[in-house]
Amino acid sequence: MDIGFADVKRNLQKMEMKLAETVANGAALTVFPECTTTGYCFDSLDEAKQVGESLDGPSVACVREWCASKNTMVIFGFLETENDCLYNSLALIGPDGVIGSYRKMHLPFLGVDRFTTPGGQPPEVFQTPPARLGMNICYDSSFPESARMLAIKGADLIALPTNWPPTSGLTADLIPNARALENHVYFMSVNRVGVERGFEFIGKSKICDPRGANLAFENHAEEAILYAEIDSDFSRNKHLVSIPGAHEVHRINDRRPDLYQSLSDPLEGVED
Repeated sequence: MDIGFADVKRNLQKMEMKLAETVANGAALTVFPECTTTGYCFDSLDEAKQVGESLDGPSVACVREWCASKNTMVIFGFLETENDCLYNSLALIGPDGVIGSYRKMHLPFLGVDRFTTPGGQPPEVFQTPPARLGMNICYDSSFPESARMLAIKGADLIALPTNWPPTSGLTADLIPNARALENHVYFMSVNRVGVERGFEFIGKSKICDPRGANLAFENHAEEAILYAEIDSDFSRNKHLVSIPGAHEVHRINDRRPDLYQSLSDPLEGVED
């Protein structure tokens, strides 16, 4: 999707049109990019707060109406305000209202993330009729722990709305497949296109299966919609048997968390 900068009304109108198309084609869940309603390239906290909303604000209310009338689910990105803080957030909406939300944990020094507050809670998995859903945002995917937490909690599908520029081309090419493979989950990256305040966005959205293979991929400079079907039974079976008794792995049980304690130790000798 090509997102209009700070133009919430226009972006919502475009989302509604896209959702009508995906639902008509049988989609149970439609996922939009990071900061769908607002754009990303803000120059100050005050500027970004002008388009920020709470989780019970008008944009979420609008999407709730669509999901109720179309009996569907949507994940979309918005700038969330709470007290004096601004968060880069996602909302998961279903026919009965808000199912869950997520605040971006890992913040690059880039765009609006220079001014947002990092999410302070680990990502959660939400049970929905078609699948158990987990959410990350953009830079979160560069930290394997984010997706691994969701896999351990039982996610079938991890959705990654993102705003990847040209410097993230290899990330777009490789990381979604790696996160899907190493956790044996479905993983979808949903990037935007177009140019905003001189920043270009590269598309390259994809949906990967638990083997790390692309189910759908668009190396696109224009808007595009990708579709895929997922099999929750396949993603939940972490015991992978190539040759019974001779070649078997378990993507979760073969971990050695007793040896991973140093992952949370303070770093020494690493410069800022």
